[in-house]
Amino acid sequence: MSRHPSPSPLITAAHATRAPREDHDLGLSHDLARLEAGRLQRRRALAWFAAVAGSASSLGLVACGGGGGSDGSSASSSSGSGSSGGSTGSGSNNSACPLIPEETAGPYPGDGSNSANGSIANALALSGIVRRDIRSSIAGASGLAGGVPLTLTLRLQNSNSSSCADLSGYAVYLWHCDREGRYSMYSSGVTDQNYLRGVQTSGSDGLVVFDTIFPGCYDGRMPHMHFEVYRSQALASGYANKLRTSQIAFPEAICQQVYSSATGYNASSSNFARISFATDNVFSDGVSSQLASVSGSVSQGYAATLNVGVGA
Repeated sequence: MSRHPSPSPLITAAHATRAPREDHDLGLSHDLARLEAGRLQRRRALAWFAAVAGSASSLGLVACGGGGGSDGSSASSSSGSGSSGGSTGSGSNNSACPLIPEETAGPYPGDGSNSANGSIANALALSGIVRRDIRSSIAGASGLAGGVPLTLTLRLQNSNSSSCADLSGYAVYLWHCDREGRYSMYSSGVTDQNYLRGVQTSGSDGLVVFDTIFPGCYDGRMPHMHFEVYRSQALASGYANKLRTSQIAFPEAICQQVYSSATGYNASSSNFARISFATDNVFSDGVSSQLASVSGSVSQGYAATLNVGVGA
């Protein structure tokens, strides 16, 4: 599975399916090899089942057996692992609001699925984690993530509904790296911080909104954000309850605009020049359903929007 401020009312739908890769503290080559192997294994299995299903259908056969593959919700307790991708879902998948691809949570989810600094890392258990503005640290930490302001608006939609009904009362946990490419709670220099992590609950219009910064580009990945969807805020207490894990991509022209002129993104410019959607391990199989629509400027800040299909 891919080139790593006020809410906009316009949300464009776009849509695809993926897999893992990322780390820069535990050794990128180590994680690349391990995550890529898992991705290929899942893809081969899915392709085999699809071929069998297609053959059975053409012969008019009735298939029997359990359905569904892994949704990647199980995770290792080691600090270098995280949930992995593998598209899943039940019911129909409306082409107008397709199911958002399942992606790796990566090595830095902070959702209770792995450890950091010798203890389980779970930002979802922190007091104050339910918040719109995620630029500052909480629960006794005082760090602030600098960078170009970005307001992210996600619309949660029922991909099993012919009308793409908005999903109300669902929770989204969002996290991403800072402008230096570091993940709070995990990366050297910010292990005592928890900024750029937060939870919001969708309203009757299916919208969740986060005030954050434009993410940096670290070596080996296109710029991106991670998120998990939960059926309710009460269930957003740990990775075991999540419905979906995916990632958000950003238009190349906008990334270039930020990295070439914004203060503090020095390393991002050179990292971005060495990566593309075609070579990114997560987005290389297609990025349309995860590519946010972005407007704004470095001086005024940006607004990003994306429709997220969820199998309710």
